[in-house]
Amino acid sequence: MNQSDPIPTAGWRERIDLPDWGLRRVRAKLDTGARTSAIDVAQIEMINEQEVRFEVVYREQPRKTRWVTAKIARVTKVKPSNGQVQDRVICLTTITIGDQTFETEIGLVCRKGMLCRMLIGRSTLAGHFQVDSSRKYIVSRKKNPKSRETTP
Repeated sequence: MNQSDPIPTAGWRERIDLPDWGLRRVRAKLDTGARTSAIDVAQIEMINEQEVRFEVVYREQPRKTRWVTAKIARVTKVKPSNGQVQDRVICLTTITIGDQTFETEIGLVCRKGMLCRMLIGRSTLAGHFQVDSSRKYIVSRKKNPKSRETTP
């Protein structure tokens, strides 16, 4: 997209792909109030200072998970909505939202009990999408209930 093109509008909820991690059609909340993006993980294992292995929860009912190994971009302090500062592992990966694919940073965090397994923050959205908080699935189609599940 060149700078004269208008920024496309996405809904507050979209289906996204994380091709480097083998994940497709993950339900994500696009949240301009959050700075960083985050994905739901059940377990995190530090391999060494540069790599981490983690279990992504990409669906809660029925529970479906996938183990992923990724390079660590950084470890940072984050103050989530509960107000308690915590260290968070941040990984760099490729994300596809609608017809756009680009690199972004994603924090590994437990989002148990949240409706969406992933949160897309404003640093990922900046320059790529604006968000219409009154609509869902603008750039991705909601899965047809009669079709097969496309997530691994």
